[in-house]
Amino acid sequence: MQPFTKLTGIAAPLPRANVDTDQIIPARFLKAITRQGFGRHLFANFRYREDGSENPDFVLNQEPYRRAEILIAFENFGCGSSREHAPWALLDFGIRCVIAPSFADIFHNNCFKNGILPVRLPREVCEKLMEDARMGGNARLTVDLERQVVVRPNGEEIPFEVDPLRRHLLLNGLDDIGQTLQHAAAIDAFEARQRAQQPWLYA
Repeated sequence: MQPFTKLTGIAAPLPRANVDTDQIIPARFLKAITRQGFGRHLFANFRYREDGSENPDFVLNQEPYRRAEILIAFENFGCGSSREHAPWALLDFGIRCVIAPSFADIFHNNCFKNGILPVRLPREVCEKLMEDARMGGNARLTVDLERQVVVRPNGEEIPFEVDPLRRHLLLNGLDDIGQTLQHAAAIDAFEARQRAQQPWLYA
């Protein structure tokens, strides 16, 4: 998993509350068993018309937001079903951070497991950040996980809270497998002892 330390990038404003996981990645696209390729279907019902052409009114079809790495939304982002494909689609598109007043719990957990930083900030702050984002590519936001601040284009720093363990894991690019592999030497030593003491388990 790619570490998340400090990100400066284009932020896309999505002024919607209760964006559910079926809106993030519609169920009809949940056919692949790998994490790649879901980005083109991110927000498919918003991004594309019935004939498959792009909807020019949707923010991610506009410049400079086609290259957005930060998404700003309103309350209860990621509600609905527990599909992990939702953060997969965001990440495959290029989104590394989502800022919103609140998140659905399972989506929030899945973000950390996939290298996306979900940042909770009050509604009024999210509205200010959306105004910043609407200024386009010259008004980039910085999300600094090491210092736990979001830096607006005007230099104002907005602190945010994050669980210390999850912060550590993101900073070091550790998913569940990565955490386990940190103890590889101890695991190997245990298996060697067990093989010597109970060889029939390995027959």
